[in-house]
Amino acid sequence: MAFLATELSDKINGYLSEMPYMREPKGLYAPIEYVLSLGGKRIRPVLMLLAYNMYKEDVDCILPQAAGIETYHNYTLLHDDLMDKADMRRNKPTVHKVWDDNTAILSGDAMLVLAYRLMADCQEKYLKRVMDIFTQTALEICEGQQWDMEFETRTDVTVPEYIEMIRLKTSVLLSAALKIGAVLGDASEEDARKLYDFGIQMGLAFQLQDDYLDVYGDPKVFGKNIGGDILCNKKTFMLINALALGNPRQKEELDRWISCAEYCPEEKIKAVTGIYNEIGIDKICDEKINEYYAKGLALLDGVSLPAERKEELKSFVCRLMNRKV
Repeated sequence: MAFLATELSDKINGYLSEMPYMREPKGLYAPIEYVLSLGGKRIRPVLMLLAYNMYKEDVDCILPQAAGIETYHNYTLLHDDLMDKADMRRNKPTVHKVWDDNTAILSGDAMLVLAYRLMADCQEKYLKRVMDIFTQTALEICEGQQWDMEFETRTDVTVPEYIEMIRLKTSVLLSAALKIGAVLGDASEEDARKLYDFGIQMGLAFQLQDDYLDVYGDPKVFGKNIGGDILCNKKTFMLINALALGNPRQKEELDRWISCAEYCPEEKIKAVTGIYNEIGIDKICDEKINEYYAKGLALLDGVSLPAERKEELKSFVCRLMNRKV
């Protein structure tokens, strides 16, 4: 049978909730259980299960791998929060705030090991391919995080550099989830590659949409305050393009706001957004989102299955992008 994304999300939540994390020492495992109990959309395991379910029906067989990719994703968030000194995650205090920095490091390390154990719990005939995909992805995400950190102190970041950074930091894990699901489902090499590339394009579209919504979104829908990226001078698609395309006056004003240590937050958001509007950054970003989205759907259409087998995956991604199928 073909499962709905909501049913698969329930399956992965049930599996995660039954994992025996509460063993000794509690100081190591309690933070892991805490992180995984914070919820989230479970996008990556659902993508894996949807990809698998296009080829096979017994999705329960790959719940360990789905749990592995979700555990890995949450490990990256735990360490990201520590590196960013973030106090909150999903409206709850972060691990290093509830416990301390050392606990966050060690519990994160344990999550990484647990993720590998879960991922490796597959039939031997799939093991090397699955672990090759997962290991390469984990390394690429580290590369993306390093680029992101280096961009914080650079003033010459280009759009191609930014796109490569978000490909590494965001897209490759979505792609890996899809490809591992396809491999475990005995998809052809060509289908697995197209699903991987589909994930890359959709990941780029997701991140650019996130950049866009931080400036132009509705806080009630977006789930966080608007303008956060502007206030912390984050190198987003919006800011990098504005610095590249603005006239001398606009660039000078942007540089002034970026270097200003004391300012009124509302005034800074209004001024920078005004410059974006003058340059037409909103339209540039929206066009790029649509470009990646269209490329992704074309790749999914090219997967050698009947359209109805791909419908739930397509619908799930469209819902994430707030698009109509």
